[in-house]
Amino acid sequence: MRRTVFESTLATVVILALIVSGWAPYDRATWLMEVAPVLIALPLLFATRRTFPLTRLLLVFIAVHALVLILGGAYTYARVPLGFQLQDWLQLERNPYDRIGHFMQGFVPALMAREILLRGAFVRPGKMLGFLCICVAMTISATYELIEWGAALALGQGADEFLGTQGDTWDTQSDMLMALIGASGAMAFFSGWHDRQLDER
Repeated sequence: MRRTVFESTLATVVILALIVSGWAPYDRATWLMEVAPVLIALPLLFATRRTFPLTRLLLVFIAVHALVLILGGAYTYARVPLGFQLQDWLQLERNPYDRIGHFMQGFVPALMAREILLRGAFVRPGKMLGFLCICVAMTISATYELIEWGAALALGQGADEFLGTQGDTWDTQSDMLMALIGASGAMAFFSGWHDRQLDER
């Protein structure tokens, strides 16, 4: 019963945020591209909640990642107000909200890969497990950058809001670096907590 309430609460928060963000986003096409992972993940998580229920730790981080994507979709990453606040506080040249998104793009897939690999007994706990989880996260990050490249070719100037490069020549490399930091951080700092939650299952 407690788990059902927990999952329902997370789902409600994400769905409400999705609805609010989609009411009048800065750019409708950009919003749709940015929140597409959420629109795909929600039905998958619902369909597998009984056959493959995820740990609470992972569900919380998936919800946080979804909220990051939703907020970025509502404003476009280069215009998120939180990013402008961070830009002022840290005295940066650009809105760094996009970096948060790519950090989460490494963090959450790495933790997800860890849960799948351990529960399926595909890999034994150890350094190789962490390495493979980081590899999975980086593959997802690289794939996303290829999608952005494809969008740029297909949409031309219209892809600027989706890409959110803000004039940064090294945006792709920086995005992948943030994903690497996120994935490595997940493995370094949350593996123990994750193991305890897996043991409680």
